[in-house]
Amino acid sequence: MSAFSTQRFHKLSPPDKLLIFKFAYRVLTLVSPLCLILAISVSGQTPDQPLFFSNIVYPALQKAGCSGCHADDGVASGTGLRFPTASASVEDIESFGRGLGSLVDRENPERSLLIAKPTNRLEHTGGQRITPGSQEERILQLWATHLVAAPSVEGSQLSAATRTGAPVQPTFMSRLTHSQYNNTVRDLLGDETRPADQFPQEDYVRGFKNQAEVQSIPLLLVEAYSAAAEKLARNAFRRGQDKVIPCQPTSPEDASCRSQFIGHFGRRAFRRPLSQNEVKRYNDLFVREARRTGKFLAAAQLVVETMLQSPNFLFRMERGPAAKWEGYEVASRLSYFLWDSMPDEVLFASAAAGQLKTTAGVERAARRMLQKPQARQALNEFVSQWLRFDRVLNVVRDRRLFQEFNAGVAVAMTEETRRLVSHLAWNNHNFMEIYTARYAFLSSDLAAIYGLPAPAEEFGSVAFPDNSDRAGILGQATFLTLTSKPEETSPTERGLFVREHFLCQKVPSPPPGVSASLPPLAESKPMTSRERLQIHLSNESCASCHRLIDPIGFGLEKFDAIGRKREKLALTFFPARGEPERKPTKVELELDTQGRISGIPESDFSSPAELGRVLANNPECQKCVVKQVFRYAMGRLETPADRDIIDKGFDDFKRSQFKFQQLIISLVTSNAFRETARYD
Repeated sequence: MSAFSTQRFHKLSPPDKLLIFKFAYRVLTLVSPLCLILAISVSGQTPDQPLFFSNIVYPALQKAGCSGCHADDGVASGTGLRFPTASASVEDIESFGRGLGSLVDRENPERSLLIAKPTNRLEHTGGQRITPGSQEERILQLWATHLVAAPSVEGSQLSAATRTGAPVQPTFMSRLTHSQYNNTVRDLLGDETRPADQFPQEDYVRGFKNQAEVQSIPLLLVEAYSAAAEKLARNAFRRGQDKVIPCQPTSPEDASCRSQFIGHFGRRAFRRPLSQNEVKRYNDLFVREARRTGKFLAAAQLVVETMLQSPNFLFRMERGPAAKWEGYEVASRLSYFLWDSMPDEVLFASAAAGQLKTTAGVERAARRMLQKPQARQALNEFVSQWLRFDRVLNVVRDRRLFQEFNAGVAVAMTEETRRLVSHLAWNNHNFMEIYTARYAFLSSDLAAIYGLPAPAEEFGSVAFPDNSDRAGILGQATFLTLTSKPEETSPTERGLFVREHFLCQKVPSPPPGVSASLPPLAESKPMTSRERLQIHLSNESCASCHRLIDPIGFGLEKFDAIGRKREKLALTFFPARGEPERKPTKVELELDTQGRISGIPESDFSSPAELGRVLANNPECQKCVVKQVFRYAMGRLETPADRDIIDKGFDDFKRSQFKFQQLIISLVTSNAFRETARYD
């Protein structure tokens, strides 16, 4: 830098300096370590100066991918080290850098955990993220040496330093999911046709369909809403007007009945009383249509059709803590979480009376709602999304290898899982038994696949033999099928599902341009999945992640792609086209089913039953249940600002011996759930 440019640089604001240094770092990593260190010196950036960590050290750690694992949803979330969020300020990042002092060996800085872990000199769950001898390691050495001279930061301070991030961003609008739309028109109009089943498919984000910040209404969905509204309004009056109009009109423009209808139906459709402007607008629309057609019902039908296309119907709207209808917003949040549908009249009455403004009032409402049949339907919807029933129901299997599998069996698989979860939740059993249950609810077809006697009645409870390797969800055909390929199992998919759905850990995506294909199965050189997956370990950029997920899947290899037990891997090589005389060739290979979960001590296992015990007793897995329910209830990912709520939910869950209903009560009575969106 010239003297002139250096002067200009030092006049820049800290955020501008940070941007420049991030760019410069990307350029300088292409040259030698000597050039990088020289550039640091010339720029005036030394470890004892402000912003050195933000400008130099932090970009190096980010490039290494450390922040992806050391995050609330990363595979290293169980450690005490968590990186600041993407929205963190420069001050937050600097505070985090100072907090790394607890990872420094003050007698020998170069042997610090801060350096030894990412370079894998000391065994690191994430593998080698920084190459020994690289410029990145030199930067860490500089920072570690600097921290030796800095005041020590204890572990508790480190935790506080890493708990940075902006306050939770409010959800202003949350679109009804297709399931919520179907249930709402059922309860609003008595319509059982499930029109949203024909809408464009919804995307799964973070495992669910209701994550508000990624919801959108593409043109095809707009057209679907319009067509559905017209049909729903027409059918509502064909069935009779009692569900829609609370009075008997005496004329096409009957003012009294018109007012009752608009107020009554509008309150139910918008889940709150209408404003004066809305009342006037729908009155005007009604009168114009009544005068045009000379019919009260025709005008009412048009109003219904119009309301069903309003954002006030299609979205759950939150207007802030001073909103006139705050209690109604809480009522909607309760009903769409606990019932997957609109509030009933009792809940509307509670909102009108102000009873939902207190913790006690919300708890009373929630306990009543949990006793209703709609709560069981809502739990089913949560489970179907969390455990990705869609992947089972849409699965394809090679009919030559899996003759037992068909669409009916796929439905039976999801029903088995649904019944286990319902049994645990509604009978107040320990919910962590979802991983350890030594029984199942089987149809006769599933019993045949499991090698068990058929139950006395379809989906009756069947106990596993004492020596069975099955237990809980991990031994169910649902999980074993949805994590497999059409012709074979996928240890990678099974390990990834366990990490993301049962431990709430986000595994980094594969590097761009990396081929995920495995060596093809060949009759001349048959191999097990474990042998074929060794290719992942030949590339360090692949190995660092596959070491986290593949070993989990290896421990589940006793079960095939539809959940059948096997002692050996049976490979069938079919003749190629043009070889009609040749018969299929079968080869059997020994299976190595030893698995483990990197990052969890004493987690070796070789069956679903053993893995289930590891997970059920693991705090991260227990807390993951809390996180998954929170994400579904709030329609968003938890943030650093939610940690106290997550921790309290976990404490309440654990204290209750993991009763699912108590977890629900803990979350709905939390401030995050009860308070409406803030517009700070």
